[in-house]
Amino acid sequence: MPISLYIAIAFLIAIAFWVFVRFYRKHIQGENAPEQSVQVTVLDKQAIEAENPAPGQDDQEYWIYVQRGSLGPKREFQVGVHYYHALNPGDKGTLTYQGDKFLHFAIKR
Repeated sequence: MPISLYIAIAFLIAIAFWVFVRFYRKHIQGENAPEQSVQVTVLDKQAIEAENPAPGQDDQEYWIYVQRGSLGPKREFQVGVHYYHALNPGDKGTLTYQGDKFLHFAIKR
């Protein structure tokens, strides 16, 4: 087999790896992700004890679980204590987020 075939396969593997890393960073980790707003329903919320909180920090983490539409994907976001207490399961509204980072929730009344 010619050496150029091996070089071409290695080049294609390198490009595939680079595309995968960029996709993973943007869509999974939220790096340089665009700000998005979607209509969601709050499914549940949960307070979890934080491991080794720094002095002056809250000793709990607050999470909400949302779903886009009735059959859409379910997502989870860490929120502040004020959003945690203001939102209840069944609330519907507009969720604004960037990657996996929660930005804002506007309840539809």
